Amino acid sequence: MSGFVEKPEPIQVPGLVHLHTGKVRELYRNEAGDLVMVASDRISAYDWVLPTEIPDKGRVLTQLSLWWFDQLADLVPHHVLSTELPAGAPADWEGRTLVCKSLRMAPVECVARGYLTGSGLAEYQESRTVCGLALPEGLVDGSELPGPIFTPATKAAVGEHDENVSYEEVARQVGADTAAQLRQATLAAYTRARDIARERGIILADTKFEFGFDGDTLVVADEVLTPDSSRFWPAEQWEPGRAQPSYDKQYVRDWLTSAESGWGRAGEQPPPALPQYVVDATRAKYVEAYERLTGLGWS
Repeated sequence: MSGFVEKPEPIQVPGLVHLHTGKVRELYRNEAGDLVMVASDRISAYDWVLPTEIPDKGRVLTQLSLWWFDQLADLVPHHVLSTELPAGAPADWEGRTLVCKSLRMAPVECVARGYLTGSGLAEYQESRTVCGLALPEGLVDGSELPGPIFTPATKAAVGEHDENVSYEEVARQVGADTAAQLRQATLAAYTRARDIARERGIILADTKFEFGFDGDTLVVADEVLTPDSSRFWPAEQWEPGRAQPSYDKQYVRDWLTSAESGWGRAGEQPPPALPQYVVDATRAKYVEAYERLTGLGWS
């Protein structure tokens, strides 16, 4: 069992039709037919959306995504039409709301990996492959790969796991031409972002993108290159052969699996509320990632 510990009731705004409540975002459609995405401060871990929010998290994700959309604009267009607050929306939506094109979404999580960790490491330890791609012997947790690889996954509903799939399976689902477009765009965007992050002392270990089509044009959508969709490691602490310190919700995961939380991941009980010090430390990680990557102060 997993999902929302406490599923929120969506805010009703005149002129907007609520479409979906995701792990982090609320999705609406406006009268023009555009999508309105609102990033909440919710946080998820181990397939649960936790009962405790992380202040400013939604704004950090939104503002960091906007910064990255600009960095990638010459490689792939993005879906953002406006950041203007819809009429009648609550003031709290400021800075966390995007008005976006409605796209025909590709049903694939487009993952790029430049370093070995997570589910890729688990598969590698069994078969020396990741998503069916053969890798050299001798790699360990945190090893840099010979080159970035495209390791797609299925899109999972709230409370379920994304499942890694082969490139051949993606081609079967969406067609060979679309699969090739997705792979090319994913690896080009990852490589650009990896190099930008590296200049700022951060390793981009892996990340996932979502793409859709505006007519025949491939467009990057949702969030991009945030701590929720990426593994960012401080370069000065990188040490292959162990789990790396990271700018993401690992602090939350570590607390949930600690004796202090009293929660059993394998059981059916929902996870408990987070203590304030975990909330504060997690917020600080998100803000630090934003500031180090963009060179801008968070206010």
